[in-house]
Amino acid sequence: MGYWPKIAALVLLLGAALAAPARAQDRKVPYWAMLRYDEVRMRVGPSDEYPIAWVYKRRGLPVRVVRVREGWRLVEDPEGTRGWIAESQLLRERGAVVIGAGLAEVRAEPGAAGRLKWRAEPGALARLLRCREAWCEVDFARSAERARGVSLKGWVARGRLWGSEDLPGDR
Repeated sequence: MGYWPKIAALVLLLGAALAAPARAQDRKVPYWAMLRYDEVRMRVGPSDEYPIAWVYKRRGLPVRVVRVREGWRLVEDPEGTRGWIAESQLLRERGAVVIGAGLAEVRAEPGAAGRLKWRAEPGALARLLRCREAWCEVDFARSAERARGVSLKGWVARGRLWGSEDLPGDR
């Protein structure tokens, strides 16, 4: 093999290696994610050099990812606060938080006629499993409980859940 074909092969190989991280960020925004850890820092800019604006202490809190920049995500929390979180601090799973006034009814089947299982307080976190029209199936069990086989599944009216909106990046 001559000199130029070797250079061309090297350039193609290097280009493919550099393109891999860019492809990993090709997910369309906005999309949903959840906080991965018990403590997650939100910064005012996309780097560890920016000051910390907020420290979350709620593993599983859903956030809306609205912008992507290298290894950072500009997110919006349920209160509307925006800031940058390192991608490594997020899970690409759907979560939901109960919103609104009063207790939210958790039903055995989707629909107001479904058997009432219990009521959840505003602020309760859940894993979002699926939605059907105006109702979403969620699991309120924590990861440690799920690991032991505990399930706290039920259906909640979609309007009572922040994180249930269908976003382009979730398709």
